[in-house]
Amino acid sequence: EAADPERDRAPASYETEVAAWHAKRAAIYERMIREELAEGQHGAFLVWGDPCLYDSTLRIVDQVAAMNTVRFEVEVIPGITSVQALAAAHRIPLNRIAEPVLITTGRRLAGAPSRDAEDVVVMLDGDCAFKKVEDQDVDIFWGAYLGTADEILVSGPLRERADEIEAVRREARQKNGWIMDTYLLRKSTAP
Repeated sequence: EAADPERDRAPASYETEVAAWHAKRAAIYERMIREELAEGQHGAFLVWGDPCLYDSTLRIVDQVAAMNTVRFEVEVIPGITSVQALAAAHRIPLNRIAEPVLITTGRRLAGAPSRDAEDVVVMLDGDCAFKKVEDQDVDIFWGAYLGTADEILVSGPLRERADEIEAVRREARQKNGWIMDTYLLRKSTAP
């Protein structure tokens, strides 16, 4: 077990800050593999959420391999993603017939709140970017701690649920010390 290095959450250059953070994480991973695993032993990184979608664990493990200081093989064991858990919890399909789904981050949604896709899954939204969506005919299907005993679900018209989700999110973060949430924004089909 190791503490995750701190990083600036509002840097001048997001990409530069994340690259520096990844380098610190790679150094920790390399040390742990080198010092805590004996020859022939196996180690694992348990990743909350989606290790193949908006997560950097695999990129960081690749950085460790590129250091050439420790030798190891990587196997990814897939599980249910938070996106799948969200759709299942709300009992909805992610897409509509013959329509695409856009998966993005809160940072990207906040930077370009107008949306061309009618179904948008948003991950890693620490600032409630859904509140910047101007379209009034959008439904939200929001979930936190998906697939756990602490799961929280809220859905309905975005304009009616945005403040509630923000309050529930704040309260859950205070109670648990962290929050991992995902949501689907869907152009409403209601008249």
